[in-house]
Amino acid sequence: MKTIFKTFYTLQLKTKANWEDNLARLEAKVLECEKDSYILASEVFLTGFAYQKMAEASEFSEIATRKLQELSKDKTIVITMIEQEGRKYVNRLKVFHKGRIAYTQKKAKLFPLGNEHLHFKAGDIKDIKTFMLDGILCAALNCFEVRFIDLWKKIQGAQVIFVPAAWGKARKVHFQTLTRALAIANQSFVIASSCAGNEYAKGSNIITPYGIVYKNDSKEMIQAQVNLAEVTKMRIHIDTGIPHA
Repeated sequence: MKTIFKTFYTLQLKTKANWEDNLARLEAKVLECEKDSYILASEVFLTGFAYQKMAEASEFSEIATRKLQELSKDKTIVITMIEQEGRKYVNRLKVFHKGRIAYTQKKAKLFPLGNEHLHFKAGDIKDIKTFMLDGILCAALNCFEVRFIDLWKKIQGAQVIFVPAAWGKARKVHFQTLTRALAIANQSFVIASSCAGNEYAKGSNIITPYGIVYKNDSKEMIQAQVNLAEVTKMRIHIDTGIPHA
């Protein structure tokens, strides 16, 4: 059983009206993180949902993409952004790894209570899949998508699952319960990030395959060093049929 140590970071920052300031604060946090670490930001952290400024948000995403490519030369950064696609807009998750965009995924399950379906084009569920980072099998579910158990099965086998979110405070217990259940059911590490702010839940956490939770709502960044061999160990000893090779 090969020992692979990784340091995970999940952010818990408030999105401010000044997008440049948001990018600068994100950069500052990334620079605090160890080399070869995984860093997750909350859903559309840089701009918020910006329904009245979608074109401007998409343009800012281009600026942010260039900056994050620079910042990810020795780290992995996962974030979602508003981007234009034809005449419509999508909520696109991007994985920045070794100075490039290693993976992208459009949000397929749009949150009707937040009117996301009125402003975004939904991605295709077929495109929600696992992806590899340096030999580690990863996956991502964007906020509302974590409520859909059929999507848990699509990413079964992933060793690390990223869950960026802008989760409402009134449903905080749902976020905590679902992300922990995802880690236990899929026998994987889950890194979940939800933004701070008056309407939002915080609750960013890092969860082990055993269901151990690392969280602290008073911090802007939560950190945990983990051994990815725990995934294999769990899948061997509590065999539910999930591949462990």
